[in-house]
Amino acid sequence: MKRLSWGMVGGGEGSQIGPAHRMGAMADGHFTLAAGALDHNPEAGRAYAQTLGIAEDRAYGDWKEMLKGEKDRPDRIDLVTVATPNSTHYEITKAFLDAGFHVLCEKPMTMTVEEGEDIVRTVRASGKVCAVNYAYSAYPMIRHMRHMVDAGDLGAIRTVVANFSHGHHAAGDDADNPRVRWRYDPAQAGVSGQMADCGIHALHLASFIAGDEVEKLSADFASTVSGRVLEDDAMVNFRTAKGTVGRLWTSTIALGRQHGLDIQIFGEKGGLRWASEQPNQVYWSPLGGRTQIIEKGEAGISDMAARLSRVPIAHPEGFPLAVANIYVDLAAAIHAQKSGEALDPVANHFPKAEDGLRSMAAVYASVESAKQKGAWVDARPPMFR
Repeated sequence: MKRLSWGMVGGGEGSQIGPAHRMGAMADGHFTLAAGALDHNPEAGRAYAQTLGIAEDRAYGDWKEMLKGEKDRPDRIDLVTVATPNSTHYEITKAFLDAGFHVLCEKPMTMTVEEGEDIVRTVRASGKVCAVNYAYSAYPMIRHMRHMVDAGDLGAIRTVVANFSHGHHAAGDDADNPRVRWRYDPAQAGVSGQMADCGIHALHLASFIAGDEVEKLSADFASTVSGRVLEDDAMVNFRTAKGTVGRLWTSTIALGRQHGLDIQIFGEKGGLRWASEQPNQVYWSPLGGRTQIIEKGEAGISDMAARLSRVPIAHPEGFPLAVANIYVDLAAAIHAQKSGEALDPVANHFPKAEDGLRSMAAVYASVESAKQKGAWVDARPPMFR
C-alpha cells in the first residue's frame, strides 16, 4: 500500500509522548511525517520540525497556520495527531475533522462531556476517522485477551479488576514541579486529577477486553498530599451494561509500584491476568485446570494478536510499538476509506471518538459520585442513554 501523509500538532522537542508517536507512526512504513506544528513557541516548533525532515514550508508555527496551509494542498496530510495540552484537544480535533482530515487525539479527547458529544456528532457527520490514543488496548496480548472473550473461552464475564497505580507523585515537595503540579490544578487538568490521567486508561482497558460498557459507578476520591486540589488516589466500583462487576484502583502515591497497570478478567469458565510490565504474557486459568502462560508470538496465537507482533517470541514489544499498532489500524481504516472497500474487522478495534466520550462521562460521573460520598451514578454519556 502507498504510504500515507501524516502531521503532528504538539509533541515537540522534550515532549513525553511525541517520540512514541513518531516511532509508532513510522515503524511499519505506513506513514511519512510531512507536516507539523510542534511547539507552543512558533520558531522552536519550526526549527525542530525541520530537524525531523519536514520541509520548511510545512514546518508551521501553530495549529491554525498548519490547518490553513494543509487544507487546500493537493498533497495534504491524510492524518493529524493531536498531542497538545489537554485543554486544547477539543478545539484542534474538531477544527481538523471539520476540514476533512482524519485525526488521532491524545487522551483525554475533550475536557467536558458536552465537547465529547460534539466530537462524536462531528465524526458521524464527516465520516472521517477519529481515534483516541488508548494505546494499552493495542498491545498484542490485550488483543488476544479480547479474542478469547469474544470466542467464549471465559463464558460470561463476572468480574473485572483493574489497577493503574504508581508512586511517582508521592513526594510532598513536588508542588513546584511543573510536570507534576498541573495534574492537580483544575485550571489545567479539569475536574479530575488521577482518574482523568490514568484511571480512564484502566477503565477503557476493562471495557475493551470485556467487550462491554460501563453503565453506573460509585467512586471514592482522596487528595493525600497537602496542597493538592484534585485527587491523587481513587477507588471506583462499577457495573457494566451486561452486569459485570468492576473494581478499579488508581493512584499516584503507591510507593513501590512503578508503571502499575494491570488487569484481571474473571469469567464462568476461567480467568485472565495481564500486567503492562510483563506485556508479552497472559496468565490463563481455566476452570478446573492449571494456570497456563500464553506467550506473544507462540504458535496458535489469535490473528488479532499475530498481526500486531513484529519480533520473535521472547523478545519484548513495549509502549512505542503499542502506539504503532494504533497507527497500523488507522492506516488500514484510512486506506479502506480511500478505496471504498470494507475495513477488515480485525483492524477495527482501535479506540474511537465514542470511547473518548465514554471515558469523559465516566470521569464526570466519578467526580459526582465522590462528592456524594460514593453514591451510585449513571456513567453513560447523555447521548448514549
